[in-house]
Amino acid sequence: MKKSGILQALATLSQESRLDAFWLLVQAGPQGVEAGEIAAELGLLPNALTFHLDRLREAGLVTVRRDGRSMIYAAQFEAMNGLIAYLTENCCGGAEVCAPDVACKPARKRAKIPA
Repeated sequence: MKKSGILQALATLSQESRLDAFWLLVQAGPQGVEAGEIAAELGLLPNALTFHLDRLREAGLVTVRRDGRSMIYAAQFEAMNGLIAYLTENCCGGAEVCAPDVACKPARKRAKIPA
């Protein structure tokens, strides 16, 4: 991942609603979540949610697909893992003591969004 992409991803995730939406999508896994369900879970109005999801999509952190009348959003795990890899690339002088053990994978079931 290039530095400009890293900066855009970090800037995008630095807003609370976008971070919460991304966190929810990461937990949901590759199948994604319907936009209405995300809005209900986060307590956001549809137009506000669309704005935030568009920013996440522009940063390459989520994808969207149409399923009938629904829009399904899903986390881009390659982009997330690329961001984590960039941030930990030379961690501890390359000794790999503080680098993540494995690449991030979707959780099996959703947990509550941390406060």
